[in-house]
Amino acid sequence: MNPHNNPGVERRFIISLIVTSVILVAEIAGGLWTGSLALLSDAAHVFMDSFALVLSYVALRLSALPADDRHTYGFHRLEVIAALINGISLGAIAIGIWFEAYERLAAPQPVRSLEMMIIAAIGLVANLVVAFVLGGHTHVDDHEHEHAHEDEHEHEQAHARGKVQDLNVHSAFLHVIGDAVSSVGVIIAGLIIWRTGWQWVDPVVSVLIGALIVVSAVRVLRSSLHILVEGVPEGMSIKHIGETMQAVPAVSEVHDLHVWSICSGRVALSSHVVLEQQSGRRPSEVLAELKSKLSGQFGIEHTTIQFEDDCDCPQR
Repeated sequence: MNPHNNPGVERRFIISLIVTSVILVAEIAGGLWTGSLALLSDAAHVFMDSFALVLSYVALRLSALPADDRHTYGFHRLEVIAALINGISLGAIAIGIWFEAYERLAAPQPVRSLEMMIIAAIGLVANLVVAFVLGGHTHVDDHEHEHAHEDEHEHEQAHARGKVQDLNVHSAFLHVIGDAVSSVGVIIAGLIIWRTGWQWVDPVVSVLIGALIVVSAVRVLRSSLHILVEGVPEGMSIKHIGETMQAVPAVSEVHDLHVWSICSGRVALSSHVVLEQQSGRRPSEVLAELKSKLSGQFGIEHTTIQFEDDCDCPQR
C-alpha cells in the first residue's frame, strides 16, 4: 500500500488555513463590537473550520508515512480518525451555540446590524474562496477514462469512483460550506434587524446555524464510522463484484468475499476463488484477468485472492 501523499492537497490546506484564520479574527472582533450572537456563532464555526483544517493537514502528513512492521497498511486510517474527530467537534459547537441562543432569547441584547452585515459579507466572500480551494480536489480513479466502451453498470461504477473524495478533505470542505451558509444567515439577520429592530432574530439565526452544523456533523460521522467498521464502500455491491469475478473463464465459484475501505478512495478486497480443474487456463492468467476487472470496473487495486480446486471447495 503506497503512502497517501499529495502535495497539491497539502498546499490547498495551507492556503485555506491562512484565509480562515483571517476570517476568525475579523468575526470575533466584529461579533464583540456589534454584540451579535449570530456573528459570534459564525466565528465559533470558523474556529472549528480552522481546527478541522489543522487536524486534517496533520493527518495528511502522517498518512504519507510509509508502512512499517507494526503498521502494515501505513497510516491511512488517520485521515478517517481526523474526520471522525471533526464530526464530533461540529456537534459539540452546535450544542454550545444553542445554549447561548436560549439565553439570548430570554434576554435579547442590542445589535449593530449594519456593521454585522458588512463583516458577515466579508466572511462569506472569504469562505467561498476557501470552499473553492478545497473543493478543487477530487480523488478520481486513474483508470476512469481508459474505458471508452463500458456497459451501463460499468459506467455507473466509474461515475461513482469519479465522485469519491478524500473523506478528510471532504469533512473540512463541509465545515467551510456550512460556515458560508451561516454567513448568509447572519447577513439576512442583520438586514431584518436593521429594517425592523427585531433583536430576537439574532439568536434565532444562531439556532439555525447550529442546525446546519449538526447536519454536517452527521454526514461526516456516518461516513467515517462506516469506514471504521469496515463496511462495503458506497456505490459498491458485493453481489455484483462476486458475479463479475465468477464470470471470468475458469472460475467456478467465489466465496469468502470481503470488500472494505482502508480510507476513503482506498478499497481492499479478499476472497477465495475456486478454479475449474479442466479449464486449461493457468492460475496466473486467471489472477491477472480478475485483477484487471476489479481495477477497471470497481477501482479496487489492493486485492488478496486465494485459489482453490473444485475438490478443495468447502461443502455447502
